[in-house]
Amino acid sequence: MSRRIIMSMLATVTLLASTLLGMNPAQAAPRPADVPAEFGSDWHDPLTAAPPIGKPATKSCEVTVAEAQFRDFTPYRGTYAPPRGCGDRWSKVVLRLDGKVKGRQFDRLGYLHIGGIEVFRTSTPQPSPDGIEWSVEKDVTRYTDTLRRSQDVEMLIGNVVDDTYTGVLGVKVKLTFYSGKPPTGTPDRVLTLQDGKLTTPRNSERIIAEVYATGSGGGCEEYWYLTVPDAAPYSCKADKGPYREVQIKVDGQLAGIAAPFPTVWTGGWSNPFLWYVTPGPRAFDIKPIEYDLTPFAGLLNDGRPHRIDVSVLGVHEGQTGWSTPVNVLVRQDAGSRHVTGALTANRASELTNSSVHTPRSAEHRLDTKGGHRLTVSGYVDTSHGRVTTTVRRTLANTSVHRWTESESTDGLTATWTDDETVTVGGRGPAEVTREHRTYTMDGTTTIAADARLRTVLTLGDRAAVEEFRGGRRTGWSRLDDTYTGDATYTTNVPRDQRHAVGTTSERYRLYGPATCHDRTVGTQQGVITVADDGC
Repeated sequence: MSRRIIMSMLATVTLLASTLLGMNPAQAAPRPADVPAEFGSDWHDPLTAAPPIGKPATKSCEVTVAEAQFRDFTPYRGTYAPPRGCGDRWSKVVLRLDGKVKGRQFDRLGYLHIGGIEVFRTSTPQPSPDGIEWSVEKDVTRYTDTLRRSQDVEMLIGNVVDDTYTGVLGVKVKLTFYSGKPPTGTPDRVLTLQDGKLTTPRNSERIIAEVYATGSGGGCEEYWYLTVPDAAPYSCKADKGPYREVQIKVDGQLAGIAAPFPTVWTGGWSNPFLWYVTPGPRAFDIKPIEYDLTPFAGLLNDGRPHRIDVSVLGVHEGQTGWSTPVNVLVRQDAGSRHVTGALTANRASELTNSSVHTPRSAEHRLDTKGGHRLTVSGYVDTSHGRVTTTVRRTLANTSVHRWTESESTDGLTATWTDDETVTVGGRGPAEVTREHRTYTMDGTTTIAADARLRTVLTLGDRAAVEEFRGGRRTGWSRLDDTYTGDATYTTNVPRDQRHAVGTTSERYRLYGPATCHDRTVGTQQGVITVADDGC
């Protein structure tokens, strides 16, 4: 019996015993004394420190959406039908993916479409020779409109299986529906683009676009934050350096800007031993960028199709490496057949994007500073009066990239901030939502003379949200998801001769008026050594 199975059984027994004894399961978590000296042929199944999806104590129904074995780039295609016995109004809908793979395989990127709507984007862990299993859950209640009707299903996790890369990706995806009243703000309609164009219902009063933007595909855009201008001597080039910005336009007008999240996949930074058990933030559940397009509702509600374009600033048009599928979430005015309005302001600052290369005898250095500001404002005349929406968004990026001539030492320290304020005013007190997002990356990879590669890396995903009504704070939340890792192995040798060692830790903290989650998961050589809850 493998060590992973033994440790999983031990953890399960300990959890059951501690629950029966009234103890905190985290306090009773096993602390294995037999951590191996190096990675073997098996390790613990992937897991994160993120909180589980909260589930209502109401009647539930389950539907299997997809079940497939991915060996190549052939999509799975099937049909979805709504559940029976739970009505067509749900207080929550939870998606769960269960996967398994064994052998040898790269990390792969995948998506799930229901009725043409992208409801889930994910990447995969890299397997052990003995095999791993993993699962991901996501709240997909926002797609209720799509899920009320029978729909075509398409899923793909593009894969390559040959004599070297033997891992076949087996996955099963199901939806669990919980009966009850839908949450306030659940979209009435979920739309996708048709030939790049959007036609909204004529009574739309709130319009949100979401973009699942991912840089991937195995080329340099998978590591866009490490790219350098053409004049600098480095293996990954980009015209003006690493500054990236995901822009959305409506009929050619700039409508939204955002900083892409610097996702590190499970083969990232040339060191899969960092990610075998603990993936980097968002790697398994890729969150979409959201843009509030409500200031454009007066224009979009004319019943005609309108051009929606998404582009990644810093990437040449037509260049591969980025995927930017778009969904549009709409709330309608039930008391009006046609909501009119107008765009009243659209102001963008000058884009700043400077990358300065400094060659030195010991190392090269690239200092990057970039930023942008955008304000859009508009109104709609609804059945309950005129409502004005103003969206202000400010982006900033600073990074220092250092590398030696041979790139045997390669390091980056970078910070991205994405600040957004949405102000909605009508007959009542103004409602203001402020969100401050910060993404950080601080790491170095070195290759020594004996071919030992070492990566030391810290990643951060942070967000602070505040909500106000009439100047009084009505809600808030704080997120801090921090990953740290340190792993070393011998390069250019067979897998069983790499003599790999590695420690990782993830601490995920989420606080709010009725929320407290503070969990840390630590590993050593693929064995879980820390599993602590702070709440």
